[in-house]
Amino acid sequence: MNDVTGFENLSPTTLADLLGREQVMDIGIRPLWPSIRRVAGPAFTVRCPPGDNLMLHAAIYRAEPGSIIVVEAGDVDYAVAGGNVCAVAQRRGIAAFVVDGVIRDLAEVREMGFPVFARGVIPIPGTKAAVGPLNGQVRCGGVNVSAGDIVVADEEGIVVTPRARQEQVFLDAWTKLAKESGESLDAWERAHRTRINKILSENGFEDPYGNP
Repeated sequence: MNDVTGFENLSPTTLADLLGREQVMDIGIRPLWPSIRRVAGPAFTVRCPPGDNLMLHAAIYRAEPGSIIVVEAGDVDYAVAGGNVCAVAQRRGIAAFVVDGVIRDLAEVREMGFPVFARGVIPIPGTKAAVGPLNGQVRCGGVNVSAGDIVVADEEGIVVTPRARQEQVFLDAWTKLAKESGESLDAWERAHRTRINKILSENGFEDPYGNP
């Protein structure tokens, strides 16, 4: 498993600034209740066809502790997991589910505190028939996710750092944070105002407000 130590201290906002839009999942995949803690871990990827959840149920016994199971579900008409599946995943040390689809038994999952990011909830479960490979590339929330990519998720959103770029992104993120922590709000405002006014001027904005 990848060493993701320290990524839990990096916000999706910081990572998104470095990685760009293509590595940020769309806003439809959100924490299913308020105040879910930030999670970070290597992706264990699962693809489920419409109406079937067999391979997610298989994955909870195969993903390593600390993994985030990332699921490309085939629809939002059938739940891919419920309370017992989430409870077993939590007991086995899985950090979270990130699901391009829906789950059920939200009250149970919320009570146990298992982090789930998904498109919503529905009470009807899928079937268990379709066998497929695990840890192939999936598409979740508009992002291509491969096994071992680093997923960081909280109330701000979900960002995926490709495994091959993990070390550089980590170093760049901490460099960025160190720079920002040493900058006062006054200094930031001065630089920001100068930059904005320059862009406005270069694009022909006539300022009636006399903003210096």
